[in-house]
Amino acid sequence: MIPWEKIDIARIPGTDDELRLMRRGKEFSIKLGSNELMNSRLSGSEEALATLAAKRIEKVASPHMLIGGLGMGFTLRAALAVLGSKARIMVAELVPAVVAWARGPMAEIFGDSLNDPRVTVREADVAEIIRSHRSKLDAILLDVDNGPEGLTRKGNDALYSSTGLNAARMALRPGGVLAVWSSGPNPAFAKRLGSAGFDVNEINIRATGKGRGVRHIIWIASKA
Repeated sequence: MIPWEKIDIARIPGTDDELRLMRRGKEFSIKLGSNELMNSRLSGSEEALATLAAKRIEKVASPHMLIGGLGMGFTLRAALAVLGSKARIMVAELVPAVVAWARGPMAEIFGDSLNDPRVTVREADVAEIIRSHRSKLDAILLDVDNGPEGLTRKGNDALYSSTGLNAARMALRPGGVLAVWSSGPNPAFAKRLGSAGFDVNEINIRATGKGRGVRHIIWIASKA
């Protein structure tokens, strides 16, 4: 078997933790300690995050979507595939090196997605962008950390708090949708979504996008 090779490391802003970009042949992995945050062979649930959210706003002529977390670009590419030419997609990525990896070692995976005229990439905290876009967004997609239970950065917890969810709701236009990815279920978070004024649908998705493999959770929360 081909051994894993460490390509690069990157400090997570506001922490002492580091992400590691690993490669084995054509397979990539991003890890934090012993935890694998993402793998280039497992894209199904991240793609579903985009397609399920886009379905809810398909009648919007010129949708404005915010994606929190660039990762390996699965959600971005899925959004580009289903949204029309008048869409605008802003991607917020806190770790600058992740953007550099997308344009460098993982360029083949990303293809032309970062150069699509509909796309803007911001190296910033998605929470700050949410707070500055009151009533301007049709969809907010959060694939930040490992879900509502913060793993990579304690500051991410604020995104999923009652205050953070209220900020997301205020940033959405009427009929807008907040879509949240998680590695596993979280009943307390689902309850917070409802308390924040969202109509909530919890969906189980296979990580592979096929009939087997681990299950991830996506919450599709519509602004009531």
